[in-house]
Amino acid sequence: MSTRDADVAVIGAGPVGLFAVAALGQVGLSSVVIDALAQAGGQCTALYPEKPIFDIPSRPEISAARLIDDLLLQAAGYAPQYLLGKRVDTVQQRDERFVLGLSHGQSVTAGAVLVAAGAGAFGPNRPPLPGIEAFEGSSVFYAVQSPERFRGKTVVIAGGGDSAADWAVLLAEVAASVTLVHRRAVFRAAPATLAALDRLAGAGRVTLAAPRALKGLIGSAGQISAVILSDDQGGEHAIEADALLCFFGLAKDMSAISGWDLGADRNGIPVEPVGMKTRRAGVFAAGDIAHYPGKLKLILTGFAEAASAAHAARSYLYPERSFHFQYSTSLGKPGPQLTQKEA
Repeated sequence: MSTRDADVAVIGAGPVGLFAVAALGQVGLSSVVIDALAQAGGQCTALYPEKPIFDIPSRPEISAARLIDDLLLQAAGYAPQYLLGKRVDTVQQRDERFVLGLSHGQSVTAGAVLVAAGAGAFGPNRPPLPGIEAFEGSSVFYAVQSPERFRGKTVVIAGGGDSAADWAVLLAEVAASVTLVHRRAVFRAAPATLAALDRLAGAGRVTLAAPRALKGLIGSAGQISAVILSDDQGGEHAIEADALLCFFGLAKDMSAISGWDLGADRNGIPVEPVGMKTRRAGVFAAGDIAHYPGKLKLILTGFAEAASAAHAARSYLYPERSFHFQYSTSLGKPGPQLTQKEA
């Protein structure tokens, strides 16, 4: 079993978790970041990387993907450790340290824990297609990391919400063809996106297969060659495809923290607004998973909560050491001196 060690274990690699790395580094604390998804970015990466975000100070508009890239760059100066594609299965306390048991036999020891896991651990809702696992990551995808991957490809997109409709519009610019499949005749997307879909369908650049449902896949060695669709009359037919993108939302799971004695409920984890302390000493929460009266579920709110939690974590870990708050401009550029416990 391999073990990682840090001052603070950050659970969640979404925007709030990534900013927490910098906030912790600025007060001299090292961090290890754990996330159930294989890529950093949380829902920004998994659901809407090309969606514009409007509540980031100084940025009139920024795409979710660009925001995550910038946060990763900011975090890099504080030398975080990343454990992605790992779930936290157990948490124990030994000799005033937390020991987190992860999937795949790894573990993390830390003096404090910051939960920034959004609405909990999550993963994609997979369609119940026999053998789909053999194609995942090579020709079946649940998120788009780079549209260029699909340039010149025959793409089938399944889903009826914003993510499916948005990607149908965007990939129509690079793919050889795009077919959008939905089990209902009506799509649930923003009016502007629906108008763009209608224009692209009229121009023959997007085919709307609705109402239709996914029935099966044809292919071998990780590469699909066709997707089988069924209609509401029980008929079936296959359409050629190089790639299948499935956007059926995320399966959220709070079970990983159910035994942590944090008092979590459907609203999240109750915290003190000052310091973001949970009822368990040494465990803090920030972002959407943290709950208190008057909470605003905005990314910028989560950033402020992460900074507050970082200062509280430092006081928890080193109560005997005086710490005079400085403006970030007086700290200088991030570097090794900020990650030393003596800072």
